[in-house]
Amino acid sequence: MNQDHIRNFCIIAHIDHGKSTLADRLLEITGTVDKRLMKAQLLDKMDLEREKGITIKLAPVRMRYQDYELNLIDTPGHVDFSYEVSRSLEACEGAVLVVDATQGIQAQTLANVYLAIGANLKIIPVLNKIDLPAANVERVAAEIVGLLGCDKDDILHISAKTGQGVDKLLDEIVTKIPFPRGDTSKPTRALIFDSYYDDYRGVILYARVVDGQLQKGDAIHMISADSNGLALEVGSLTPEMSVKDKLTSGEIGYIVTNLKTTREAKVGDTVTLVSRPATEALPGYKNVQPFVYAGFFPDSNENYQTLKEAIDRLSLSDSALQFTPENSPVLGYGFRIGFLGLLHMDIVRERLEREYDLELIITNPSTDYHITLTTGEQLVIKSASDLPDVSRISDIKEPWIKGELVCPKDYVGAVIQLVANKRGLQKNLSFVDAELAIIDFEAPLANLLTDFYDQLKSLTSGYGSFNYELADYRTEDLVRLDFYVAGDRIDALSVMVHRSESLRLGREIVEKLKEVIPKQNFQVSLQAGIGGKFIARADISAYRKDVTTGLYGGDVSRKKKVLAKQKKGKQRLKRFGRVDIPADAFTVMLKRD
Repeated sequence: MNQDHIRNFCIIAHIDHGKSTLADRLLEITGTVDKRLMKAQLLDKMDLEREKGITIKLAPVRMRYQDYELNLIDTPGHVDFSYEVSRSLEACEGAVLVVDATQGIQAQTLANVYLAIGANLKIIPVLNKIDLPAANVERVAAEIVGLLGCDKDDILHISAKTGQGVDKLLDEIVTKIPFPRGDTSKPTRALIFDSYYDDYRGVILYARVVDGQLQKGDAIHMISADSNGLALEVGSLTPEMSVKDKLTSGEIGYIVTNLKTTREAKVGDTVTLVSRPATEALPGYKNVQPFVYAGFFPDSNENYQTLKEAIDRLSLSDSALQFTPENSPVLGYGFRIGFLGLLHMDIVRERLEREYDLELIITNPSTDYHITLTTGEQLVIKSASDLPDVSRISDIKEPWIKGELVCPKDYVGAVIQLVANKRGLQKNLSFVDAELAIIDFEAPLANLLTDFYDQLKSLTSGYGSFNYELADYRTEDLVRLDFYVAGDRIDALSVMVHRSESLRLGREIVEKLKEVIPKQNFQVSLQAGIGGKFIARADISAYRKDVTTGLYGGDVSRKKKVLAKQKKGKQRLKRFGRVDIPADAFTVMLKRD
């Protein structure tokens, strides 16, 4: 196919604005998928994607329209996967920006627009869901004009569900999106914008060939990962795999390799040929590092090996997933796993529970901290329980994020107050139009991990949305807050917290633990402490068994003797008794409100 007849584009939008539904209509109208095989969200292949109504794994597909070859990439809409989105944009020349006519511009819409402008893409604005009674076409169109600086007539009005206006969008894609301008004579360079592990075929790469060409049987080299492999098969996705002899400049397709893990071919890497290697990699590669960590423990130590194998298998497909073994005196053996964000963690948890039939106990999510010791040595800890002795610490740095909140103007005051309560700093306030406000802020990541998003949705009646990226690490007055149950310190409950918030948080969590931990036959003390100093306490009273029920009449000293014996037994139990801590106790931070 000549390059001037190829169009590479992606669909970008906030979560639930209709990306996957629009992709369905495009496949249907171009006749790529037979009508009898058509189903909703065809490109979302995971059950989880269908249930949650979100795209987790991006999916490329090749369509034929008139004499043109259209390569579409359906991108994820969540902030956790923004690096994958940025690589997908690099693989295209154009982007279809979908905005929900009922909800208007949201935080991820803005983030994706900035990425698309940064990648120098031609943006086609599309207003979706115009057939709904709640659609406010005029207001949302004005928002798009304010954001992109385009003419009102440039915005296409469609309904991805009914197909209204979608054929006009196809014509716009052909006429407005520029064709790729790769050089077939140059050494081969292909951008990996996604990779996954197939149990039967090994690692499969989704790639855009920028220069040169790639044939079946070629020995390939990944420049950034410095690994070699073999292209066992190449082809395009329609949306099923369709084998081709070769992929040439400007084309998007898949490469089946003999690699054993995606760590050898990460997203953003450049593929070249061993026989004629390119000297310069394509720009923009980042080694994605997780910055949310949580402990995953099986409900029984018998299932430890099953959990280990399950995480091993998942990590073959997910190069961002990092894990290390962890041992807790209370929970036994498990793993500390790093994630790109809370949604990423939630997806991994659900996959482990569903696909491998595991019952899991998950500790409160935390982030990583950079410690400078008095000796000048630098440490990175991913769990509060790893913090060295305070006397050896010079300073502690925690990650801060740059965030962007989008909400209706009526909620601005409440949202700024919420940011301030999380130790955040408001940096800027601007308006897209008369109704919609954008708040730029900075805040410590740890304070946004548990319930920030839920509180934002509650305060803004569901209209608020936010997007963030890691800014830097800053020195703060941080302390380790420990929790004691019946005098025993429970390391799995320890958290890093700012000194100014420690008293409030200690009291909150102690009260939560009091609700979660069941009563025992003896009094159980719950305490929160910093170093050796306790700052909060609550007691769970003992069960009171009436030991005098069998005594009728007689002298009162008989009753006193039996009660004294019971009291002595309870004191002994208090010294030797063990408290069984339920799994709920380890997620009290997530259920703080």
